[in-house]
Parts: sequence; structure tokens; C-alpha cells
Amino acid sequence: MTAAVSTTPGSPADGTGAGPEAGSFDFPAYLEATRLQVETALEASLGPERPESLREAMRYSLLAGGKRLRPILCLAACELAGGDSALAMPTALALEMIHTMSLIHDDLPAMDDDDLRRGRPTNHKVYGEAKAILAGDALLTRAFEMVALRSPQVPAEQLLRVVGELSLASGAPGLVGGQVVDLECEGKDVDLDTLEYIHLHKTGALLRACVLSGALIAGAPAALLGALRTYARGIGLAFQIIDDILDVTASSDVLGKTAGKDLTADKTTYPKLLGLEESRQRAEALVAAAKAALEPFAAEGKAAPLLALADYITSRDR
Repeated sequence: MTAAVSTTPGSPADGTGAGPEAGSFDFPAYLEATRLQVETALEASLGPERPESLREAMRYSLLAGGKRLRPILCLAACELAGGDSALAMPTALALEMIHTMSLIHDDLPAMDDDDLRRGRPTNHKVYGEAKAILAGDALLTRAFEMVALRSPQVPAEQLLRVVGELSLASGAPGLVGGQVVDLECEGKDVDLDTLEYIHLHKTGALLRACVLSGALIAGAPAALLGALRTYARGIGLAFQIIDDILDVTASSDVLGKTAGKDLTADKTTYPKLLGLEESRQRAEALVAAAKAALEPFAAEGKAAPLLALADYITSRDR
């Protein structure tokens, strides 16, 4: 899956520090090729749900585009652990389904109340609030079907561990708990520890599940799983910091969602607590720590995609 085309040494996406093959790793080509594989698999992942209106609502959000970073993280972690990424594809799709569910539900009037997602009207604006809730529920349950029933070549013991990781990430210990604390903190003074709690759960938990699930499917040893947990924590917080910065600095057209929503909702963000410059510095430090955690496993160049993805998080503009 990895493309081996020369890149400019020292550029953010050259895979620096990924071992002797790093200089030949073309991250943009890898990202686009893997994204297209995920898109093709997603297109085929929804069966003939009935009623048809439910299927339409599920497809509307699931196939709305996006960077597909979560499934790509899963596939890249599987490759790092020496596994066949094709075996991880059903789980990668499951992670994108859980992520899509969280977006549908976050956009609801009772949550973040947003009208725009990925450059077009949010699910509830098109299908109504009730159908949007049910479409999210259907995607969440389909995610567990993808892992449990559509991964026949993966040992059951490994799939059971993946199901456990997805359950933790999508429930009260993960994104649901983080969302609750986020809602409870609107309009209140929030310290940095609470802010990081919110984002380690609301955003970071699913990113952790992405890298751990891919590695678990490959039968990764405990040492690598520990390094991936550290990596995921770093990129999870960095991802949210950059999101907070972009909410202030980018337009809705660029973001594909409503800019300035955090300010309107009186939410505490990293720029609000630390300022823009210190927030960016913090994101860069988190990414550096995330990459450092993978250095012991980077000798053969298999870490290049994950290292480049970490850099991409801080360099993205949407």
C-alpha cells in the first residue's frame, strides 16, 4: 500500500525519522491512494437497509467525503505491526462509521447545533432530527457488525480485543463521556486539565482505538501497543488544538463546517486559554512526543505513514 516515490528531504511529509526508507516515502501519494481504497470499501459497506430512507440518511453522511484519517491510521498501524492491511479494512470502515455517527449526533440542535458539515447541510437539516439520530445509531451498530461478522480471516481472540477497544472509545469512557463534559462546561471557566480531559475522550479516544485496533489485528506485541497509546495521545490532543486554531483562523468555506462555532457557544478552547502561538507550540510538542514513541519501531521504514500523519495533523488547513 505504501508508495515509494522520492520526496524533498526535510519536508513535513517526508517521513523523517522513519528509518532508512524514509527518504523514498511519498506521503501525499500514500494518503490519496489509501483514502481512495477506503472510499471504495465504504461505498460497498452498506447493504440493502430497509426502509430505503434510512439507508439514504446513512449514506448521506458516511459517503460525504473527508480526509478519512481514522481508517488510514488503522491501516497504517496494522502495517507497522507487520500485518496485512487488507485484513484490517473492515475494522477501518467500522471506525469511520463510528466517527460519522459522532458527527451526525454532535451536529444536532441538542448538541453543537450546526447546519454545515463537510461543505453541505448537516444530516438533520436534510432528513430531520429523528431520522438523523436513527441513522447515527444504525452506523454505530453496523460498525460492530463490520468487525465481528466481516473479518473472517482474523482470529476471534484478536477481534474480541478490537470490539473491546471500539466499545471503550465510543461509549461513556470515550467520546460519549467527553461530549457530556463538553456540554456541561459551555459558558463556564474551564482549566487546562478539564479541557484536555474533554478532548482525550471526545476526540482522542477514537484515535487511540484506530491505531490500537489496526495493531491488534496484526497481533502486535505489548511494547508496540504501549508506544501506539503514547502516539495516539499526542496526535489526539494535537488534532484538537489545531481544530481549535482553525475554528478561529479559517473560513467556513475552507473548513467545510461553520467557523467560529466555539466562540459563539462560549466554549473554552486552547487559543482561549493559551493564545494562538502557545497553542500551536503545544501541538508541535505533542506531535514530537508522539513520533518519538515510535522511533524504536521505525528501523524498517514501516512507521513512515504514522510519522507523516502526525506531521500532517499540525500542518493541515482544514
